[in-house]
Amino acid sequence: MTRTSQHLTSEEQYAQLLDRYDTFLFDCDGVIWTGPKLVPGITKVLDLLRSRGKNILFVTNNAKKSREMYKKAFDGFGIQASVEEIFGSAYASAVYLAKILNFPKDKRVYVIGEEGIEHELKSLGVQFAGGTDPEDRVFVPSGDYSSINPDPSIGAVLCGFDAYVNYKKYAKAHTYIMNNPGCEFILTNADATYPAGGAFYPGSGSMSAPLRYSTKKTPTIIGKPHKHMMDTIMAAHHFDPTRTIMIGDNLETDILFGINSNIATLLVMTGVTNESHLSGENKSDTVPDYIVASMGDFAILNDKE
Repeated sequence: MTRTSQHLTSEEQYAQLLDRYDTFLFDCDGVIWTGPKLVPGITKVLDLLRSRGKNILFVTNNAKKSREMYKKAFDGFGIQASVEEIFGSAYASAVYLAKILNFPKDKRVYVIGEEGIEHELKSLGVQFAGGTDPEDRVFVPSGDYSSINPDPSIGAVLCGFDAYVNYKKYAKAHTYIMNNPGCEFILTNADATYPAGGAFYPGSGSMSAPLRYSTKKTPTIIGKPHKHMMDTIMAAHHFDPTRTIMIGDNLETDILFGINSNIATLLVMTGVTNESHLSGENKSDTVPDYIVASMGDFAILNDKE
């Protein structure tokens, strides 16, 4: 059966969608804000949902920030959000290690990533190395690998977005994956690109490519569109999937995540997806249930109340 999308353009259609669902899962970049600016009308929409008793959760693949760091970002925008409502791939990865794998207390995770990942690992009592350690944020001269040795204390390699990634980090991670028995290889998310300042740059998925290529290992991927992210959310919040909708700007992460989780999906056109992804030569095989120009368009319902 071919999936089709309903394009929402009228006040009546907006009202029907809000009545149909009780739990709203929002991506952040491209949905709530674009770069340093809020999507016009989004604050009114979130206020409207809360006034109607709707459940709001924020689900992001951004692994640079912890939940507490994201909370500060919401506060800066003047948006109501609690830490418990925020689910990032850094947090989901920490939960996977601590609660799904029951990661041994005497082992450490080697991190290719930044402080957001470290904060989440620390919050769940998982030891780590690498990451923001100054000793690993250095250039290694070609042929001088004396500081890169097997470390039996490393039981997993966790790779996320890392603006300070370098050959030393890759070499260490490769060594641990290939030499440490049972070493887990985990990606916070497989996003190929990362949006910033209206442009796109290599994302977490791209940064993990050297390790996937050199080790020939298939990593466990935590973030959208994979099931581990939804497992984390469902463990903390109980809701009816038939009354739940995922709202995002990316067909291959947000919308596919909703489809994989058997919940409804709403695509907004304020982020990475454009018309060429919906029709023509670049058409995606991923089809959302609904499409709207902007989530801010729902603000008209707030203005009427």
